[in-house]
Amino acid sequence: MPTPPYGPRELGRSGVTVPPLGLGCAPLGNLYRAVPEERAQDVVRAAFATGARYFDTAPHYGAGLSEERLGRALRGHDRGAYTLSTKVGRRLRPLAPGEAADGEGFVDAPVRARVRDFSRDGIRATLDASLARLGVDAVDIVYLHDVENHLREVYETGFPALAELRDQKAVRAIGFGMNHSGPLARLVADLDVDVVLCAGRWTLLERTAFDDLLPVCARRGTSVVVGGVYNSGLLADPSPGAPYDYAPAPAALLDRARQLAAVCAEFDVPLKAAALRFPFGHTSVAAAVVGAATPGEAAENAALFTRDIPDELWHTLVARGLLDADLPLPLAEPGAHP
Repeated sequence: MPTPPYGPRELGRSGVTVPPLGLGCAPLGNLYRAVPEERAQDVVRAAFATGARYFDTAPHYGAGLSEERLGRALRGHDRGAYTLSTKVGRRLRPLAPGEAADGEGFVDAPVRARVRDFSRDGIRATLDASLARLGVDAVDIVYLHDVENHLREVYETGFPALAELRDQKAVRAIGFGMNHSGPLARLVADLDVDVVLCAGRWTLLERTAFDDLLPVCARRGTSVVVGGVYNSGLLADPSPGAPYDYAPAPAALLDRARQLAAVCAEFDVPLKAAALRFPFGHTSVAAAVVGAATPGEAAENAALFTRDIPDELWHTLVARGLLDADLPLPLAEPGAHP
């Protein structure tokens, strides 16, 4: 396999390092489709075999199923050999009598209710339950999850509770994870954050985070983990009906994605490889987490990430108006121009 283009990076000043490519574990929680137990285990094994050493999960993913499966798959591995993140803000509880479960996009998952809980006790209980499901004594990173509509609670109790856990060395790095870059920018500006996980807003198709979040992260020394590099699938396969932000892609975006794919084909580079590499043009980006529902997808992501991408491809995308001229590019030779 070719040498990876980037090495491990520290998250802020936390001392936690992550490799550039991590496994996003929402598919292990049966996101949109059921993944058989053995296949879920094989996905993690395949990712580990490629050298992946960063795994991101959450109680939300399959109402705890993702954490349970990830914990089983990692059992037997030296805990110091990989980096692990989970999330708080959604506490799981048994259903009340007569209460119906809301899968929230996850199928064939444990019958549990999700409850927004940003209290000190709730956050500690949520983390303790995650540790039990994962079968570990500690995780390295904890994100407050999807808090864009709960900022008051975050400022009043959620973040102070998480910062207390970091002060007590119960966790090593803390931050926020969501697919809205504006609220992330505000939180990074106001609070002592090591890392944020921003999904879908810094991609070949989306510059939103470049305009609001990334400048603040650069100024504050906060690291960024990117998710959603394929924009829900549009940058994986820009065919009619392809999803974008979990809904059918608008015609204009579909057309632009197809133009991006055509230019990539001129350079014999898969669109997915370019989409995976692009976010690393910004120096605040430490890693990308990419989901996989099969062992083959995990292996493919690793191969795509190490794909040789000529600088000329990026310059051509700019020249043809498919990337804005002010965007930082992941050049092999920074500063080089045709």
